[in-house]
Amino acid sequence: MPGFGDIVQKAFYLGVGLASYASEKAGGKLAELRSQVQKLADEMVAKGEMTTEEARRFVDDMMKQAQQPQTSDETPEKPAPSEPRRIEILEEDEGPTAKEAAPENVDKLRQQVLELQEELKRLQQD
Repeated sequence: MPGFGDIVQKAFYLGVGLASYASEKAGGKLAELRSQVQKLADEMVAKGEMTTEEARRFVDDMMKQAQQPQTSDETPEKPAPSEPRRIEILEEDEGPTAKEAAPENVDKLRQQVLELQEELKRLQQD
């Protein structure tokens, strides 16, 4: 039965191996990308759509973009607000305000108030 030290050593080697493998894969992908971008730039130079200097800058810019960490394109980064965002705390039993209440709800509420008033009068008489 392997000891705790053996397990830690194997876990460490596994981590190093995974990191090495990921690095090799990333390097291969970057080399492949550089090759494709270079071919595209060469074709554009051959067609006269860009100069060799522009092609070199194009390839360098594309490689820099490929090496930068990926961020979500859907949500552009917003600058941090200068003050904290205000939060309104509502009680759980708070309902909609009179402006938000639908007309049919208002009628129901009026009817309930009238019924409660009548019940209160009846209780006071007893």
